[in-house]
Amino acid sequence: MGFPIRRTHVNLEVIRQVGVKKAAIDLLKRLQHNRLDGFWIHLDADVLDDAIMPAVDYRMPDGLSFVELTDVLQVLIGSPKAMGIDITIFNPKLDLDGIIAQAFTQALVAGLMPHS
Repeated sequence: MGFPIRRTHVNLEVIRQVGVKKAAIDLLKRLQHNRLDGFWIHLDADVLDDAIMPAVDYRMPDGLSFVELTDVLQVLIGSPKAMGIDITIFNPKLDLDGIIAQAFTQALVAGLMPHS
């Protein structure tokens, strides 16, 4: 027996209109309203803007910036309901010098570390 899966998504244009951090906070409120025991964060690297994340097989023009990613992760991972995270879709064969991986890792660490 597994956990029931409920996916939530919001259009990036709408998120940017209200602000990335506020949209993440609003999402958490919706999740709490649904009285979920917890939630899992699934992050595909290809949601990041093409200009900063070309090391993916499906590139996303006008995707998230590293700052936006960090802001969203800080809000979500700060919730006691956050059960875990998986990070996928990064293709190291498209990052021969490791510069993209380094920038991505820095954004992830900033987003996943507790902040005050």
